Amino acid sequence: ARAIENGAFVLAPAQTGQNAPGRATHGHSLAIAPWGEVLADGGDEPGLTLVDFDLASVDHARARLPSLTHDRDFQGP
Repeated sequence: ARAIENGAFVLAPAQTGQNAPGRATHGHSLAIAPWGEVLADGGDEPGLTLVDFDLASVDHARARLPSLTHDRDFQGP
């Protein structure tokens, strides 16, 4: 959702494996394109994930859903 509404790439790093006694983490680091497409899923094994970004997709996503133009000034208390 954050990728789409902001028209931006989202990178979500995650740990995997046993990180402390009795505490397991399950990985699945993600790279998400501006229109919500999963570009890479790091899986549940230790490793390195590389992703190529098409920066033109940011402009394309923001043109299709211009949510960033809907901002307004916040008047606090």
